[in-house]
Amino acid sequence: MTEPRIIVHGGAWTIPADRRKAHVDGCRAAVDAVWGELRRGMPALEAVRLAVNVLEADPTYDAGRGAVLNADGRIELDAAIMDGATLNFGAVAAVRNFLHPVDIARKVMDTEFCFLVGEGAERFAREAGIGAIDPAELVVEREVRLYNELRARAGFSTHDAFRPQAGANGAATEAPAANGAACRCPEPDMPRGTVGAVALDAAGNIAAATSTGGTPMKRPGRVGDSPLCGAGTYADNETGGASATGFGEGIIRVLMTRSACDFLRDGGASPADAARRAIELLHRRVAGHAGLIMLDRQGRYGVHCNTEHIAHAYALPGGGIHADVELRR
Repeated sequence: MTEPRIIVHGGAWTIPADRRKAHVDGCRAAVDAVWGELRRGMPALEAVRLAVNVLEADPTYDAGRGAVLNADGRIELDAAIMDGATLNFGAVAAVRNFLHPVDIARKVMDTEFCFLVGEGAERFAREAGIGAIDPAELVVEREVRLYNELRARAGFSTHDAFRPQAGANGAATEAPAANGAACRCPEPDMPRGTVGAVALDAAGNIAAATSTGGTPMKRPGRVGDSPLCGAGTYADNETGGASATGFGEGIIRVLMTRSACDFLRDGGASPADAARRAIELLHRRVAGHAGLIMLDRQGRYGVHCNTEHIAHAYALPGGGIHADVELRR
């Protein structure tokens, strides 16, 4: 029997001081909701689904209730879930009428398909017995204010917000990376509250799940890394599991979660080192900024980011839960 483990994240960005406690508390609650059941034999696949459910229902994060608004002022949600035992994968994108898109993704796993989008995903969800809600129930005032602020900015582009910002002399501004080195960071207050979970169960199986509302003012129909296998979500019993958060276009280009898991296989790296190497790969190849949580098949955790904060929590081997927005040194 394997000693179970679970780790979750709630986004990697510069989290304002007045929002950090909510981010920590929400991540702690997600681990607490499933940790006991996981220790009593709950499969990893169910554990990550339920942990992400807790985060989707929490308006703190950019997932489910509290998600950002796109350029049309609407919410479009993406999610994925993966079983490391079978490499079975389910994902949905651009769904509007459901609080828990990860539940739809889990149902997709039971079909011959891997990925459903938009109207087709929503029709499938209703046929699978998942109840739709009024999309207005997902909208929070914080995101309405942000939408109105961004809409008022002449020529605002989501991609511009995530590019390095120029200082007064025209040079790119610098901010300290999580590892202490300098990195060029995008607009610091742009929310990146994607949520995710990775778990290892008593049978030794690993699963991962990720859910997001995407980027503020995104083009309708835009899909980021979260629901893409190997980009924002990946799990393989032979290596480990990972869930990412950050600006998806860069994460997609380097297949960051699959790359991180491959570091576990090819180099014998620890999850902490594999997560760091994956973030370094992202930054070196595409100047990307992100955060990553990992578990390997031995039950070791890995957390890394090159943003100022990453909201995360994990179950401690001796009991209790560690939750923070800062990385442990």
